[in-house]
Amino acid sequence: MIQQVEALAKKMSVSRACQALSLPRSSLYRVRAEQLEPKEPVYEPATPLRALSQPEKDEVRQILNSERFQDDAPREVYATLLDEGQYLCHWRTMYRILDEYDEVRERRNQLCHPNYQKPELLATGPNRVWSWDITKLLGPVKWTYYYLYVILDIFSRYVVGWLIAERESAELARELVGQTCAKQGIQPEQLTLHADRGSPMIAKSMAMLLADLGVTKTHSRPHISDDNPYSEAQFKTLKYRPDYPERFGSQMDARVWARAFFDWYNYAHHHNALGLLTPADVHYCRAPQIREKRQ
Repeated sequence: MIQQVEALAKKMSVSRACQALSLPRSSLYRVRAEQLEPKEPVYEPATPLRALSQPEKDEVRQILNSERFQDDAPREVYATLLDEGQYLCHWRTMYRILDEYDEVRERRNQLCHPNYQKPELLATGPNRVWSWDITKLLGPVKWTYYYLYVILDIFSRYVVGWLIAERESAELARELVGQTCAKQGIQPEQLTLHADRGSPMIAKSMAMLLADLGVTKTHSRPHISDDNPYSEAQFKTLKYRPDYPERFGSQMDARVWARAFFDWYNYAHHHNALGLLTPADVHYCRAPQIREKRQ
């Protein structure tokens, strides 16, 4: 476009040429000014005569990352070597050398946390995979709690065991798991028990009990609550019940309320994930007859 205007401007005025081609005159004048301005040459900075060569830089970097100096700042390394009668370069140069390799940071090898694999909870029938957790219930006064232990079958969502106590205890958890396994008739190598990484869950006594019962244990990844979603969802259902009290007057009150809740949850609650069947119907294999009757 600019070239066409320039060619047309040789035969008529610039204003008429720009008007004929619908080009602002300012654009033409700006292009002319840019063409008349001399381009500044690009100068590359010269390498100083006293600059370190690449082998010398490699030697400095090797010393800074050595086992002796890997925990020391370049200033400390500079002063130490200077006291020993050795001068490599200024400590600012040491920083520049480390910066070239992105090493102005912790230079020693750090212990990396292992990549924990996400647990896969796959249940093909009742009493194949259980999930268990502990939640707090508010007591009668501030800073008092009762601890609700709940074991849930993830296939049927049936609460197979629960316990309310005044503390978190590996011994109580061990007793609850043992009694629940006996009640449900769990055979060796039949069950997988999943939990998070709370102290009762990872206690040595619990691990020994599960080993004696032939129960496989799995744990959530550290600090990830989504790996135990079944227990978390069950606790939400519990605490969002209309009759859930703001505080429990005593441990006995909490047990009375929990007993009524778990009876409702197991035998009267039509669970969305179970096709609006109750957990007890699925757990005790009554689902096919109920579906046929509904049809």
